[in-house]
Amino acid sequence: MFKGLGGLGDMAGMMKKAQEMQGKMAQLQDDMQNIIVEGSSGAGLVTATCTAKGELKTLDIDPSIFNGDDKEVVEDLILAAIKDAQTKATERAQEEMAKLTEGLGLPADMKLPF
Repeated sequence: MFKGLGGLGDMAGMMKKAQEMQGKMAQLQDDMQNIIVEGSSGAGLVTATCTAKGELKTLDIDPSIFNGDDKEVVEDLILAAIKDAQTKATERAQEEMAKLTEGLGLPADMKLPF
């Protein structure tokens, strides 16, 4: 199709790939809002769920941890569960991005912004 244009044919192919990737990135951004991951702490006494984008959705606390003067322990368990969920969200987002870049023939370790 682009014979006789030298490197312009390659440039057109690169532009097409870039547009394709842009569309897939937009779709992935939307999909990340629907992927839910769960983190927990205290052997499941506190459970946090968030989207793959790291947005906290729910927090479930077993009522048995509300006794006495354990306020600091409860706070630590809550923070640990949230951090666990956010770590898993980041990992899941990276897995999804790796799938996308692999499908486009890009290096698996290529870092693209979210």
